[in-house]
Amino acid sequence: MLRDFNLLATTSRGNEDDACSELWYLLGQIGDSAATVDKTGVAGLVAAKTAFNPFEVIEKFRKILRERPYEFRYTLRIIPIEKVVRTDLGEIQRAATELSSKIGENETFRVTVEKRFTETPTHDIIEAAAANIERKVDLNKPDKILLIEVIGGLTGISVIKPDDILYVMKEKVL
Repeated sequence: MLRDFNLLATTSRGNEDDACSELWYLLGQIGDSAATVDKTGVAGLVAAKTAFNPFEVIEKFRKILRERPYEFRYTLRIIPIEKVVRTDLGEIQRAATELSSKIGENETFRVTVEKRFTETPTHDIIEAAAANIERKVDLNKPDKILLIEVIGGLTGISVIKPDDILYVMKEKVL
């Protein structure tokens, strides 16, 4: 598995190889011929490392999805990742604190955790991640989301707007 991914993509179980090929092809379509894509060991989850800003990749993919929806056959969601750390509460807290500067003084936020292959309680992850963030919490309609993606011993972290994740099926126009 990639250790320094900046994109995560979901697919149906058993379609990981096809999703890897699709994601690699799509990254090539936007000009990243050196991108790396690999399975994570988690059913339905692949990781990619692109030289481009992952948020810009999402926007470019969104444009491809509007123009050529048939190019997305296996990928269900594509998630931008800003930092990858070891799955350790202290490291998660440091990374979350560092990224929290992206949450404006008057903006609200929530922490969303997706975890796979870890025994660490979700509550502990949320508590560690939010410990040093002095912003108002809004669980229903936050301005920003502190996204924590735990995959065994590695954790991807991002501060995103609600529309920064590409939901292929919701956005696909046939």
